[in-house]
Amino acid sequence: MANIKDVAEKAGVSITTVSHVINETRYVSDDLKARVYGAMEALNYRPNTLARSLRSGRTRTIGLVIPDISNLFFAEISRKIEDKGFEYGYSVILCNTDDDREKEKRYIDVLLEKQVDGIIFISAGAAKENIFKPMDVDIPIVVADRDIPSLTSDIVLIDNHKGGYDATRYLISLNHKRIACIAGPSLATPSALRVEGYKRALEDAGIPIDEALIHQGDFRYESGETCMRELLKNPDPPTAVFVCNDMMALGAIRAIQVSGKRIPEHISLVGFDNIPLSRTVYPALTTMAQPIGEMAKMAVDLLIERIQIKQHLKRNHDTEPVYKRVVLKAQLIERESCAVLTNN
Repeated sequence: MANIKDVAEKAGVSITTVSHVINETRYVSDDLKARVYGAMEALNYRPNTLARSLRSGRTRTIGLVIPDISNLFFAEISRKIEDKGFEYGYSVILCNTDDDREKEKRYIDVLLEKQVDGIIFISAGAAKENIFKPMDVDIPIVVADRDIPSLTSDIVLIDNHKGGYDATRYLISLNHKRIACIAGPSLATPSALRVEGYKRALEDAGIPIDEALIHQGDFRYESGETCMRELLKNPDPPTAVFVCNDMMALGAIRAIQVSGKRIPEHISLVGFDNIPLSRTVYPALTTMAQPIGEMAKMAVDLLIERIQIKQHLKRNHDTEPVYKRVVLKAQLIERESCAVLTNN
């Protein structure tokens, strides 16, 4: 079995140079790197990952904490984060919490035991206790899709208030006034802000807010179906519905179709996320598209930057820079689930 000395001899460099290439502990020219990597491949040499991580203080792994892998929005953004992390040379450990704070806590303990270099929290809940734990031991984190006030970390999120506002204004522009809303979990800031945007759009249009038309789901398909069934029982049912995510919107479509009503002839529907299924269902779902790829890229870029800053601070004892808060915009995608109301 080849060792580091064999690699150095084949590459025509010193053992020290091979060590710096493997551990990324000092600048090495691209030409020398190529010779070292070529020798490693030719000799089928694999560095001792554990020993390397102990020397460099890095494991080249990232933790990714999400609330529900069955939700296609989280599945898609997780895949894009994994792809981007791989480009940087990092492996991603996926932790699905099922919106369970105790399960989230245990997963964080696992990630800390694995000595991950950083953690990305996606929709990590309104509570901050679990997020504080890695921060207390100087593990860089990035929070995505959730705005947590006073949290000292990089944050990447969508302007959910404007997204909810724009979705509702679109329905109003189609002459709808009886507009319902299927919200997500009340403590989840994306949902809460989308509902606030919905209410603000109604107020700006002079349309009274009817609390009977606001039903709370849990971002899952089944709750969208259940909430829509309840809305259809209203003596004065809505002519349009803003649903706070696409998974619940798909459930709402099912409930409307089972009731014998048609979309968009009887009820118009707008979702939020633009998951792949939103364009393949019938009728295709009009939705507020989140820039999932951009959000994933930004979250990984910020985390890698923060990991590198941490290494720099250890060597140079500099002052830590200001954390970043990036707000992205959702975009209305018009499809087949909305129509102008002509009989009100």
